[in-house]
Amino acid sequence: MERRFACTACGKCCFGWLPLTLDDALAHAGRFPLAVVWTPVKPASRAFATTARIGLTVRLADRKQVAVRIAPTAYLPPSMACPELKPDGLCAIHADKPSRCRTMPFFPYRAESDQADLLLPRSGWACEVGASAPVVYRDKAVVERGDFDREHEALLGQTPVLKAYGEALLGSVPGLPDALARAAAKPGGGHVALGFASLLRRLNPDNRNSHAEAQLTVLAAVSARVSDPDYARNYADWTWELERLLGR
Repeated sequence: MERRFACTACGKCCFGWLPLTLDDALAHAGRFPLAVVWTPVKPASRAFATTARIGLTVRLADRKQVAVRIAPTAYLPPSMACPELKPDGLCAIHADKPSRCRTMPFFPYRAESDQADLLLPRSGWACEVGASAPVVYRDKAVVERGDFDREHEALLGQTPVLKAYGEALLGSVPGLPDALARAAAKPGGGHVALGFASLLRRLNPDNRNSHAEAQLTVLAAVSARVSDPDYARNYADWTWELERLLGR
């Protein structure tokens, strides 16, 4: 089985959430409004084993176990374009863009053998998948795998940090396990989004303040443009958390 794919720079995938590696999140803290998104994955899901390996496993109140993917995320409403998307559909930071953008449409949060459906463009996307596009996936393996492997290795490398963070919050944030249970019960799956300050306070303190300051600037800029009340409320809450982190 072979799949062909080529990007046409339509820009349609450059909207809404973008999961980031921890290094990319810190490097781009002055560009994207950041959240830490927790995604519970049930044992029956094909992504369970991979999620358990790069995230953590949690036993919910009903004694059911889920794997939880913890991903620093550029947190934008689905209708809002990436702030680095240019009018011509090209990326303003192409030479420095996040790993997630380089690896698209592949997704190493899932097993390499479970990537075929990701190569089918969503409605309205102009990706090239015909005979003129190169073969990018063959016999359940990525053909040109440099970007896929680099992102996968970054996810594995950050696992100890994010696992320690996740376990600490599960034991200290009231209501978080229940929120994960509600997310897991949603048809199609759900998420829990926490402010980036919850992760920043557990990282090396050397650059903590500069990252927090950068986030405050970004959140102020995005808040002025967003109309979705849920996002506006989250941005306001996370601004308060960052200011508290900075001792204000």
